Amino acid sequence: MPRGNGKTIAQNRRASHDYFIEDTFEAGIVLQGTEIKSIRNGRVNIKDSHARIDRKGEVQLVNLHIAEYEQGNRYNHDPTRSRKLLLHRKEIDKLIGLTQQQGYALVPLKIYIKNGYAKVLLGLGRGKKKFDKREDMKRKQMKRDVDRAIKENMR
Repeated sequence: MPRGNGKTIAQNRRASHDYFIEDTFEAGIVLQGTEIKSIRNGRVNIKDSHARIDRKGEVQLVNLHIAEYEQGNRYNHDPTRSRKLLLHRKEIDKLIGLTQQQGYALVPLKIYIKNGYAKVLLGLGRGKKKFDKREDMKRKQMKRDVDRAIKENMR
């Protein structure tokens, strides 16, 4: 499965802090004309966004903020509208089964341009508890201390 080898526009660093990412999916985004121009300018925020599956069996990206295009005049888009994601039916069926389990969510990890098309890398995440987050922070701090000690010993 491709894992986002295009030009990265926006990343959601907070997702790995709040979720255990168990699987990733690459999806296309259905956009209006001025939205792709704003994305290419890097004016997109995926911090508070998430994906959900509606009753029709379509995957929607909610709370994705794409700033209005400056030269868009009256044809500009609504910055926070929900956008349809393009996935294969087998992937959507798999996601329906997995997200109905308790504690799982679809989180956008990054948005990138691949072969001229805007893509989003979705992560299937299981929510972390507070003690999990503290454990991760301790592990990162210990790794930093070890790396620092090794670097000083090399001098």
